[in-house]
Amino acid sequence: MGGVIEENRPANALSALLARVETVMISISAAAMAAIMLIVVLDVAMRYMFAAPLVWSYSLIGLYLVGAVFFLALSDTMHHHGHIALDVFVPLLPRPIRHLSQAAGYGAATFFVVVIAWLGFVQAQDALVSDHRAAEIVPWPTWVAHAFLTLGMATLALRCGYRAIFHLLSVFSPSDLVELPPPPNTDIKSGEHGE
Repeated sequence: MGGVIEENRPANALSALLARVETVMISISAAAMAAIMLIVVLDVAMRYMFAAPLVWSYSLIGLYLVGAVFFLALSDTMHHHGHIALDVFVPLLPRPIRHLSQAAGYGAATFFVVVIAWLGFVQAQDALVSDHRAAEIVPWPTWVAHAFLTLGMATLALRCGYRAIFHLLSVFSPSDLVELPPPPNTDIKSGEHGE
């Protein structure tokens, strides 16, 4: 049935290179999440202890940090099979059909994600050249928000394209050349919530 690549380990040098880029991006995403928490705590403390809230906090969080948290984590999440996947019947398919259908799906996803990344790039470039700024107390430049979208979607497009190509190559190979999702956990759990 072909060799199964160890879970969470890159299947080849290309995947390992993408994983290094994704590690940097997920680190920035985590730092943005930590910054959101610190800013919110500081804002609450300033508001209720000193009656001096941070007037810039919510616009900074909403314009930059939330986008960084979300978009910069997309590709790493895909690499670790963390996105929702309806794959109940996928393991039942014959191996070549499974890889072929995965290649088609990832190929279509690559196309759409590239379009989103391109549109984000065009908007970022327009916002930078036109010096678009948020209509807030602090006039934050908006191109940064578009840049987070562009960077995140471009990296996701690379991961989707990689998967499309290597699933297609796996159709003609005796072993799996791409990382496969881990098998579903079917262990019976005890406790009220399966703890």
